[in-house]
Amino acid sequence: MLGKFFNTQTEDAGTADRLKEMVAVLRKREVVKGMTPEKLRQILEDLGPTFVKLGQVMSMRPDFLPPEYCDELMKLQSEAKPMPYSTILGVIEKEYNRRWNQVFSYIDEEAIGSASIAQVHKAVLTTGEKVVVKVQRPGIYEIMSKDIVLLKRAATLLKVVSRSQDVIDFNMVLDEMWTIAKQEMDFLMEADHIEEFAHLNQDVDYVTCPKVYRNLSMQHILVMEYVDGICIDDFAKLRERGYDINTLGRRLGENYVRQIIEDGFFHADPHPGNIWIRNGRIVWLDLGMMGRLSGRDRAAIRKAVYSLAHHDTFEMKAAVLSLGVVRGKINHTALYQDIDAMLAQYSSLDFSELQMGVLTRQIMNLMRVHHIVCPQGLSMFARGVLTVEGVMRLCCPKVSFVEIFARSLAVDYKKNFDWKDELEKAKQEGLMLLKKSAQLPEQISDILKMTMSGQTKVNLDVTGSEEPLRHLDRMINKLILALLVAALLLGSSTICTTQMTPKIMEIPLLGFLGYLIAFILSLRIIWEIHRGA
Repeated sequence: MLGKFFNTQTEDAGTADRLKEMVAVLRKREVVKGMTPEKLRQILEDLGPTFVKLGQVMSMRPDFLPPEYCDELMKLQSEAKPMPYSTILGVIEKEYNRRWNQVFSYIDEEAIGSASIAQVHKAVLTTGEKVVVKVQRPGIYEIMSKDIVLLKRAATLLKVVSRSQDVIDFNMVLDEMWTIAKQEMDFLMEADHIEEFAHLNQDVDYVTCPKVYRNLSMQHILVMEYVDGICIDDFAKLRERGYDINTLGRRLGENYVRQIIEDGFFHADPHPGNIWIRNGRIVWLDLGMMGRLSGRDRAAIRKAVYSLAHHDTFEMKAAVLSLGVVRGKINHTALYQDIDAMLAQYSSLDFSELQMGVLTRQIMNLMRVHHIVCPQGLSMFARGVLTVEGVMRLCCPKVSFVEIFARSLAVDYKKNFDWKDELEKAKQEGLMLLKKSAQLPEQISDILKMTMSGQTKVNLDVTGSEEPLRHLDRMINKLILALLVAALLLGSSTICTTQMTPKIMEIPLLGFLGYLIAFILSLRIIWEIHRGA
């Protein structure tokens, strides 16, 4: 079976080299001695940019990993060893097809920031304007695409060996990660994001973003104005300049709510390093990863916050069902009870103390339990809100993001409320109700005739009868996975005693792949056991 899924890759020397690197990392971190959240984060960091991005996406998916793993993966950063200055100049000259000093009069040799995908340097244009130039690492697309192929083949095998509906679609997570990574690797798309963000916030006098030099920006190079400001978490310097930090924090929350509710286009990675203050204005940086919410998503989020504020279980249930796509059969009684229990946790809690990010993750976990697929926009929204709330707790701990959210909904309702529209809707709904009421006698007559002639069929659904079967199904799935892991480890160990080729670091390739699949399946078993606890 391993040959079926990996034979095309073993012919590629580059892929074999990549597998050697993976083996070395797994050995270094001693995965055979068990897995912890911290160890998983370290492994992903060691494996490089693809796995760092994968970890960042998985941290947004409590439907895929236990909460303690998600919290640990939230710490993943994309810092990387800086590229040599000569490499930077080489990329610039290759992209522009001319000498770098024909475009820039000066480029600082020391990088402002060096991430896994790109590196940023201060520079001065030949026209004298101060800018920053963002340069993509050579070959990063090829490196990440090869890793994606390997991961997708492993995900395919995982899907084949476990056909339960309860198995999370790892391919969906990989697709989400690859979509985000490709966004960040296409600097022309980032330029589009910056211009769209600037347009949507043009009437907000306390918010801005860097100007893009379109004529100098390409797919692998982005040139923007240099922002000479203060990072939002540098409180000492902000106070020294006379800023009211509480006001800045409140404005940050208000603008982020606007991005979500009004625009449906929001910064998906709002950590402090991407939020600067210049001349009293909040400057949003690094707009490569942006989230989008459809009108339906925004309406569902509004409904969720409203129902939370009023402890309305029925409305929250409707919001949860609106947020995702239902897969399989929904036990509406169980869903209602779970949502009621979740809201009961907040019944005695002061509304100002509630954390929107934590609530969103609880809702996503409910969706997973009840087989409701979580859209990409919602997972990015959860991560963004969680991050912004963390920044606000540092800036203005007494200001509640949820209160800002709820208050903005009231303003939004008043702003969009129109008596003429509401009267027209009421008139149309009343007319429809009259039409349906007129059809009732005929429909009742048809039902009676069908009942008397024996044609009526009644379907009874006994709620709760499927739960014992579901538990039994999960137990069997865990047993099958455990047996498969044992078989893979035994088979791989047997292969390792042979002289089978090709080899990676003196280990037969098939043996290594067996260990890799066993490792992935073990993570799945850990998750199953944790969830059942």
